[in-house]
Amino acid sequence: MTKGPIGVFDSGYGGLTVLKEITARLPAYDYIYLGDNARAPYGPRSFNTIYQYTLQCVEWFFKQGCPLVVLACNTASAKALRSIQQINLPKIDPSKRVLGVIRPTSEIIGNYTHTNIVGVLGTAGTVSSLSYPIEIEKFFPNVKVYQQACPMWVPLVENNEHNNDGADYFIKKYLDEILLQSKDIDTLLLACTHYPLLLDKIKAYLPAGFTILSQGKIVADSLAGYLNRHTAIDQKCTKDGLSTFYTTDAVAGFNQKASIFYGKNVEAKHLMLG
Repeated sequence: MTKGPIGVFDSGYGGLTVLKEITARLPAYDYIYLGDNARAPYGPRSFNTIYQYTLQCVEWFFKQGCPLVVLACNTASAKALRSIQQINLPKIDPSKRVLGVIRPTSEIIGNYTHTNIVGVLGTAGTVSSLSYPIEIEKFFPNVKVYQQACPMWVPLVENNEHNNDGADYFIKKYLDEILLQSKDIDTLLLACTHYPLLLDKIKAYLPAGFTILSQGKIVADSLAGYLNRHTAIDQKCTKDGLSTFYTTDAVAGFNQKASIFYGKNVEAKHLMLG
C-alpha cells in the first residue's frame, strides 16, 4: 500500500489557519501545505481559471503521494471541488479523495442560530458561487442565508494592515452592509480562511450576542470524523508528525507572512508550476 501525507491547499496564506487547527486536532499525521501565492488572490478570478489552477495543484499533491487533499480555501471549494470530485478523480485515481471547507461548515451552522437567519462573509468568488446558500439549505432548509462580499479584507490581512486603524473602515463597512440585509441575523460565518485574523475587530463592531463562526476547528473536527469513518483512507496516511510547506511565490516573503497565520515559524520550499 502506497502511503503519504495529507495535502492541504490554499491560494495563499489563509489555509494555514485551517492547518493550524488540523495539526492541533490530529498531530500524529504528516501534512504538505501548498500556497499558490504566485497566482493569488483566487477570489476575483473566473470559475474556469480557479478550477484549472486548483486541479493543477491537486494533481501535484497526488504526485507527492497524498491519498487525501483538503482544499482549505473557500473559493477553490466553491468553484473547483465538485468538478474535481466528479470529473477528474475517477480518471486520475478513484481511490484518492479531495475534500473542501464548505460542506463541513454547512452541516453545523444551523445549530448555532436562534433566529434561523445567518450571514456569510466571503470573497467575491465564494459569494457569487452561491455555494453556501445551496449547501446550507440541504441540511437546514428553514435557515435563511444572507451573503456579503468583503473584497478588501484579504488584502488587509496579507499586507499585515489588519490590526491598524485604517482597517476599521472596511471592517465596519462590510458588517454594516450585511446587517442592513436583515436585522434578524444572529450568526455570522467567516467564509474565508483569512478572516479569523480580523476576529477582534469584527467583534468590536457587532452587537452583543452574535455568534461568529471560524472554520479552522470545524474543518479539523470534520476531518477527524472523516478519517475515523474511512479507515481505508486513514491507513494510507503517514503518521510521523511532520509538516512540509511549499509556495509558488518567493519563499522569504511567504515565510514572513505565514507565521502570522500559522502562529509559529514556517520554512517553505519553492514550487514552480508549469
